[in-house]
Amino acid sequence: MEYPRILFWYRKDLRVNDNKALIKALALSKAITSIYIFDENYPFDFNSKSRAWFLSESLKELNENWEKAGSRLLFQKGSPTHLIPFIAKKINAKYIFWNKPIEPYEIERDEKIKAELKTSNIEIIDLWDHLLINPSEISTGSNTPYTVYGPFFKKFKAKIDNLNFDNEEGKDFRFEKLKDLKDELIDNQLITKSKSIFNEFIKNINFSGKVICPCKPGENSAKELLNKFISSQKLINYASQRDFPSINGTSYLSASLRFGTISIRKAWVKTTQLNYSTRNENSLLSIETWQKELAWREFYQHCLYHFPELEKGPYRKKWNNFQWHNNNEWFIRWSSGDTGIPIIDASMRQLNQSGWMHNRCRMIVASFLVKDLICNWQLGEQKFMEHLVDGDLAANNGGWQWSASSGMDPKPLRIFNPHTQTQKFDPLCNYIKYWIPELSKINNSDIITGDISKSERKNYPDPVIQHNSQQRLFKSLYADI
Repeated sequence: MEYPRILFWYRKDLRVNDNKALIKALALSKAITSIYIFDENYPFDFNSKSRAWFLSESLKELNENWEKAGSRLLFQKGSPTHLIPFIAKKINAKYIFWNKPIEPYEIERDEKIKAELKTSNIEIIDLWDHLLINPSEISTGSNTPYTVYGPFFKKFKAKIDNLNFDNEEGKDFRFEKLKDLKDELIDNQLITKSKSIFNEFIKNINFSGKVICPCKPGENSAKELLNKFISSQKLINYASQRDFPSINGTSYLSASLRFGTISIRKAWVKTTQLNYSTRNENSLLSIETWQKELAWREFYQHCLYHFPELEKGPYRKKWNNFQWHNNNEWFIRWSSGDTGIPIIDASMRQLNQSGWMHNRCRMIVASFLVKDLICNWQLGEQKFMEHLVDGDLAANNGGWQWSASSGMDPKPLRIFNPHTQTQKFDPLCNYIKYWIPELSKINNSDIITGDISKSERKNYPDPVIQHNSQQRLFKSLYADI
């Protein structure tokens, strides 16, 4: 039987199982060649040491899976608008499959490729895989996109309760069914170049935090993280433990979902399956709490899709007139975990050393940068994108605009007191003392209030600012807009 040649383009869906576009492609033909392009116009993942590491390890595993299947994963470097049409024609592909994106650049790039191939004899098929619900299928009563999470979640939950994702779990990659594609259609020059490109990328990986980073690359690790999250009972205790950074109470799946080494559907299905099997009210509350976190991810993705201008600046335009101080010395001290405010410094050191930061701490340090140091939230957004292993444009932008009060949030002004946050969420200072060992001998009460004497500080700096006075200053500047 003759199979039409298919080129499958990997982007943020680095897995072989439960991959919608790949499932569709396999149903059409067994003659599939996959490709990953190091997009020269999208350097986010290559400029970040943590994400470059996560990407390289995930691609290694993905490549091995395709080789086991009798096919191959090609690697190219450059502009996809040129390379996708070029490779498709070179291997005589009749179809190109990919999963749809939500970021502005990616959408524009894909449209250019479609236009380039419009007159060719190559058909492009793209599907929604990165989200649980297509952004065009959820809207307000007046048929506009949601801009507030609460109402969005109600509509989202109502819709998703009527969807059945269980059958997706069985749609795994069937290695034995793929046709042997190592033939003359893929010439040796292309194969040699592919190996060279990937080897060059791996050679430049230099992420010292890979041992302590809680996020683990690859499809197998993502599956293990999800199963452990459930079997260890972290999920059914999530509501009570998720806000305490010293407790191992979260899933660590953020990078896996960001790179698509696991599907969002598989994560959601696991929550619904557990929901059916438990009757404990606290467990049910925890399951729903994690579902709401998955829905927050979905909400920010929908927001960026419908409002691409979010990438460039604030949703609430009055913030364009805010008089940021942007003290460079303060920003550097914040970035390096050297502010003299323990919870801030512990959080930033965790980020710098491991490539990851606890979500409660992300909110605390973001509020501190914007509303204590009075630095533009976009500086923090950029810093996070440079270091976070799960750095995602939509989620990162949404989180920073939420903290800055410039985004899609009905509350006009939210300010976190770092000392109060410490008392609530790290009362024994275990998290702080782990990341700031020079404070290990200091009384917890002094760490919480910040009243650490000069003799006790030794190698730890004095506070860069006083929260109460900076809070008053910020509010006066806010009043002006």
